[in-house]
Amino acid sequence: MTAYEQEEPVAPHTTDAGTDVPQTAGTGAPHTEAGEDRPQRAAAAGGAGPAEQEDGAEVNTGTTIEKAGVPEAAIPELVIISGMSGAGRSTAAKCLEDLGWFVVDNLPPALIPTMVELGARSQGNVARIAVVVDVRGRRFFDNLRESLADLETKHVTRRIVFLESSDDALVRRFEGVRRPHPLQGDGRIVDGIAAERELLRELRGDADLVIDTSSLNVHELRAKMDAQFAGEEEPELRATVMSFGFKYGLPVDADLVVDMRFLPNPHWVPELRQYTGLNEEVAAYVFNQPGAKEFLDRYAELLRLIQTGYRREGKRYVTIAVGCTGGKHRSVAMSEKLAARLVSEGVETVVVHRDMGRE
Repeated sequence: MTAYEQEEPVAPHTTDAGTDVPQTAGTGAPHTEAGEDRPQRAAAAGGAGPAEQEDGAEVNTGTTIEKAGVPEAAIPELVIISGMSGAGRSTAAKCLEDLGWFVVDNLPPALIPTMVELGARSQGNVARIAVVVDVRGRRFFDNLRESLADLETKHVTRRIVFLESSDDALVRRFEGVRRPHPLQGDGRIVDGIAAERELLRELRGDADLVIDTSSLNVHELRAKMDAQFAGEEEPELRATVMSFGFKYGLPVDADLVVDMRFLPNPHWVPELRQYTGLNEEVAAYVFNQPGAKEFLDRYAELLRLIQTGYRREGKRYVTIAVGCTGGKHRSVAMSEKLAARLVSEGVETVVVHRDMGRE
């Protein structure tokens, strides 16, 4: 059983005041569901209401962050986790929880600004909030864009992480746990997946980070989340350089794709066939071919231009896919060199060889 199979829809529930709240190992950060009855529950700051006194300062109990004495720096950082059911939302949320984030599962989008306000009123005790928004709250999705616009006016730093997966992988995961898709109704699992994709299409387009979990296990997904969120200081831009084989399909989470099949294939050199692009002799063979070094130089120059635009537009993540026929020789060698160029220019870079070893 994979970790994705454990995240299938469970409606939020309300507990008695004495119910224990699960604690994350090593962090003590509580992982709550939107319906739990907690001392700082969102209902306390529901609709706009009269001002209250808190520590001698006037506080508006609506969704605006206007408490006297709370500097803008005290507004929590926000991550919104969404994506396909079965794609690993719960695993991603647990990873952030382990990193010390305050995680709220299945929170109606209309309450996101209220959650941020409560974090701001915690005097720095809740500096990072992660909210899981999924299809279980589909009746609230109409409120999501309004909430995001509200957060933007309050200068709240927010990111959207979207968990993606292929239809085949999702069907296998649902069949593995023998549970229906939350949107399939009287139809088939594939019908529910199609309906969910359409519902989430606009949100996926707005995502800052898209992670395709089709071929990832739970440890690989956690490694991807750690690579993006574990650092104490947020870098300006983080890059993933991924080699792949065209015969295995394009990576669906790629922002940029380049094709190395214009270079001769080391597969047809008997003494190189068994090795990969990580081998020095294979890499030397690839970069001794006409056009290889020139391509590396020109593409690195193009990426510098793209990086400037990404930073200007506030984009923090980019996935660069480098492909060849099987993802074993040319794409691997070029990915390593390209990643080294990015690192030398101050871009935090992770290299992933998706299809190496599949042959």
